[in-house]
Amino acid sequence: MQQAKPTHQEPADGHDLQPPAGGRSAIDFDRYLRERAALVERALGECVPAPAGPAGRLFEAMRYSLLAGGKRLRPVLALAACEAVGGTLDAALSLACAIEMIHTYSLVHDDLPCMDDDDLRRGRPTNHKVFGEAIATLAGDGLLTDAFKVLAAAATSSCSARSAQALLETIAELADAAGSAGMVGGQVIDVLGEGQALELDQLEYLHSKKTGALFVAAVCGGARLGGASAAQLNSMREYAQALGLAFQVIDDLLDVESSTETMGKRTNKDEARGKVTYPSLLGVERSRQLARDLVARADTALKRFDHRADPLRMLAAFAVERKL
Repeated sequence: MQQAKPTHQEPADGHDLQPPAGGRSAIDFDRYLRERAALVERALGECVPAPAGPAGRLFEAMRYSLLAGGKRLRPVLALAACEAVGGTLDAALSLACAIEMIHTYSLVHDDLPCMDDDDLRRGRPTNHKVFGEAIATLAGDGLLTDAFKVLAAAATSSCSARSAQALLETIAELADAAGSAGMVGGQVIDVLGEGQALELDQLEYLHSKKTGALFVAAVCGGARLGGASAAQLNSMREYAQALGLAFQVIDDLLDVESSTETMGKRTNKDEARGKVTYPSLLGVERSRQLARDLVARADTALKRFDHRADPLRMLAAFAVERKL
């Protein structure tokens, strides 16, 4: 079956999120986030075939987790970074979908009994609770592998050597972020660290791999596909590194302070598994201040950018103010 290529569709009301000439944007951030998430949602629906044929159960399992909603923060970051440097949504939409497919695969595998053994995700039974461990494992494998198929398919629309080179660099960076040098490696450190004492710098290193690497790939990939210069890419990387760490600090705080009903997943699980977290190492208030400091660092990294980067600034604030 031929892979459907995600296509960009404008929001139904044609709302223009660009600011008036000469002024800063006054975007409605809630609306911005809804529209960008809806755009990603529609494109994701085209990335995995509808359940049919002998492998229909696999596609059903893949779609079950991929289309379960959520913040879609990582793909929205890719789109926002692309627009911040003057690129179009079309230029980064395949990357946005690939990023979310990889993120979803990681959640499906994290929830397995051999990993975090969770039975609730986004308010619904986890994939293996519905489809069994074997199909859930294969659904994660399918999402990870097909993510690169979706991204590579974007090469067919490349119209210049420069855009093709940017896509190749983005694929390489995403593979590095998702693999043994990034997210998978960070997960191994996390698993082996259960019940072990960690220093603050060790915890930061762990999460720079497990959580932060995919944030960096999303932001830098989106910016690169939008035509960013080397200096702009360096700034985007600093922004994404700070944001990814801030997101993890808040995730740790929510695990302590929120409820299963609010989060749509089990809370207080890190302590139960003997994991070192920012609150366990620094306390709640120092952790919250660290998240604020990191967002300030992310904001500083964007000082060279104009109003087109306002969504990135707001996304950083959103990451630390979120309640789920």
